Amino acid sequence: MATDTPFRKTVFSIQGLGVLLILVSVNALFWGAYPLTPGELQDFFAGKLTGTQAFLLWEIRIPRIVLALSTGAILAVSGAALQALFRNPLADPMILGVTFGAMLFAVGGIVLSYTLFSWLPVLVQQTGISLMAFLGSLLFTLLVYALSTKGRHTSVATLLLAGIALGAIASAITGLFTYFSTETQLRDITFWTMGSLSQATWTMLGVFIPVCLLVLGLVFRQAKALNVLALGEEEAALMGVATQKVKKVIIIATALGVGASVAITGVIGFVGLVVPHFLRLVGGSDYRFLLPAAALAGGTFLVLADTLARTILAPAELPIGILSSLIGSPFFLWLLLKQRKHHEIF
Repeated sequence: MATDTPFRKTVFSIQGLGVLLILVSVNALFWGAYPLTPGELQDFFAGKLTGTQAFLLWEIRIPRIVLALSTGAILAVSGAALQALFRNPLADPMILGVTFGAMLFAVGGIVLSYTLFSWLPVLVQQTGISLMAFLGSLLFTLLVYALSTKGRHTSVATLLLAGIALGAIASAITGLFTYFSTETQLRDITFWTMGSLSQATWTMLGVFIPVCLLVLGLVFRQAKALNVLALGEEEAALMGVATQKVKKVIIIATALGVGASVAITGVIGFVGLVVPHFLRLVGGSDYRFLLPAAALAGGTFLVLADTLARTILAPAELPIGILSSLIGSPFFLWLLLKQRKHHEIF
């Protein structure tokens, strides 16, 4: 349990994280290829701003920030829930291959939408891609869990190896799709594999936000059960926790959240690894705190990463999936070495 210092109680409380999220989100409105001034932002909220700046804020920058907040929340909460389910802080939607499963099925949906289903309306095609991504994430989650679990015991070594193997298979098949794709398909596939928030629209958010709220609601309801599951499945069952029901809810909810996120933003990795583990270091492992804190901190992290991605090379834009991997990969290696030092991996 983390030390209950005044700094932790203020900054890393739910209220503190909420205030930080608001400050970061408001600050992100100013930055981009076309910076805005505080006066322009004030005029916008007063209804006095018109023209290009108003369009930039309402149609581009605000939807993008909202998408970053919701996607970051989904990925961070999904990571925290999977870590609780597998009882290991190395669990993450990307490392376990879940993200790659969603990506594979989404890319397959893109190819099919250009070949077999090109006659369907664009909205129907996009919905189909989202459903494909969900099915891919669900299938890979179930496969990883089945391969790493024997009886009531989940092998962490098998968990990591199964995730790596399935991720490699998904990447290889995605590579085949890429190799045989047309120029138009290749452009869309590249977007999915690198990750981006640039296509955020209010119409898209109208579909994604309800999914986000549903997933967060399902996972948050399991907070007490996840605390008990940390003691082990047998102990949790003896204490009255319906362990199989909890596992099914977590698997379906995380698959739905990760699938929907990948279908909209492409692959954005390591958010589910970095954010929950950092929060454990500063706030402890009580999931009644950790899950809502992960939602707030995950959203804040992704808004910061997206702001950096669209300003560091302005007017060009760095894919956010690359930036998140550059941040998350060293953290994962550090965590892996830490676990190995304490003999907690094998």
